[in-house]
Amino acid sequence: MPAKLINLRDVPEDEAQELRELLQNNNIRFYETSAGNWRFSVPAIWLHDKNQLQRARTLIEKYQAERFARARGEYEALQREGKNKTLIDEIMENPGRFTIYLISAALIIYLSIKPFTDIGK
Repeated sequence: MPAKLINLRDVPEDEAQELRELLQNNNIRFYETSAGNWRFSVPAIWLHDKNQLQRARTLIEKYQAERFARARGEYEALQREGKNKTLIDEIMENPGRFTIYLISAALIIYLSIKPFTDIGK
């Protein structure tokens, strides 16, 4: 009987590919379901054999711990070298986009509050 192993919604493509390779390298038979054309379905990896579920979950937990350690190490190395991006770096890199976002946020706040300020008039 099939068993859902992991939901792939919001999973980066490189991580999903590494998960596929991990399962293939460990001879765990699986199949995928996509989100569909309108993104209503659940993208997931399913196992053909429910008996392999615990083994697959153990492998994925180990993989995710290694991926976290690798990503954390990369972040800390960038931070030590002073190369990690800050908010100011992002703003300076693309000030036009920042200005558009700022104006959009101000407009949304204004339109949300305006009906309540007009009540007493």
